[in-house]
Amino acid sequence: MEIYRKSLTAAEIKAKARELGADLVGIADGARLDTSHITELDGARVIVLAKHLNDGVARIRRWDDRHKYYNDELALTHLEETSLELVYWLEDCGYPALIVPPTHVDPSRYANDPNAHIEPMLPLAHAAVEAGLGTLGLNLQLLAEDFAEPQNHRERRALARVQRLQGECQRLVDVGTLGLNLQLLTPEYGPRVILTAVLCSVDVECDQPMEQALCLGPSCGRCLKTCPADAVHEWERDWPACNRYRSPHGFAQLTEHLEKITQATDAATRKQLLRSEASFNLWQSILRGAGVITGCRRCADVCPVGADYEAMLADAHTEIPENTPQKEQRLAAMTGHSPAYENQKRYIGILKI
Repeated sequence: MEIYRKSLTAAEIKAKARELGADLVGIADGARLDTSHITELDGARVIVLAKHLNDGVARIRRWDDRHKYYNDELALTHLEETSLELVYWLEDCGYPALIVPPTHVDPSRYANDPNAHIEPMLPLAHAAVEAGLGTLGLNLQLLAEDFAEPQNHRERRALARVQRLQGECQRLVDVGTLGLNLQLLTPEYGPRVILTAVLCSVDVECDQPMEQALCLGPSCGRCLKTCPADAVHEWERDWPACNRYRSPHGFAQLTEHLEKITQATDAATRKQLLRSEASFNLWQSILRGAGVITGCRRCADVCPVGADYEAMLADAHTEIPENTPQKEQRLAAMTGHSPAYENQKRYIGILKI
């Protein structure tokens, strides 16, 4: 039986996504991203959607503010609903589609270490670069560095998949570039966006990448100066250090807290730990994901890239309280043209320095 398929264009898909609530939309060639581990049938196009994070909470300087966690979680929920509505619309037009979870990871890659960094099922920042939404920033992290030496066939296949992504996901989609700290930077909102992706085999034109870097590199370095984890390096990021802040009540903290409870030597201590603020924060975060899938974004708050920054944020972030002489010294030693930059130049774009 032949399935009816309505003729669609890239412009129509983008217009529908914006109508449903997305602020930015780009379309990447699925052949340039290895989507076969997700679907072998419907990954010909990766439709990347972005939602602007509201500026009100970005003006709050504390990295661990609950309002920031909550507002960002609501933005993600909104974008997930937008993505689902887009999937249903595409399927009504005759094109099977599915959403890639923006915060989920492959549990088969978990190796009993709650502190180990695991990439999501599809690296959305790289997909967004492929879709032309932006470029990479200063603390760019090579994806393959997140893997230990592969121990079995499954791990070797996963490593090979990531290495193919490094070779192929070379800034193909017109939304922005990545910045110093591996954030996606967009011309409209800088790094203050959240992403989802929809896979679909609709035959439409793909977007093209940006050539020029949006990140100002070491000549700016505001992300390095503000980072409470001191995780920003020159086109690299210390992921384990960053994860403690960007998911402050996540799985690592949960396992640590449970370990303290089980190892307590007396009932009074166990009761105190169960009733502690740490337990309350973990419980509250589990309810909605605020503080688990959302957390610190100080680097995004203070980044001067984006048309929204001068009008909405600049007056709140003139000074960076977290800056230290040690951070200034590290930044002064950076040239911007490190080996890490050369390895990822096509993601980052051509620097203006």
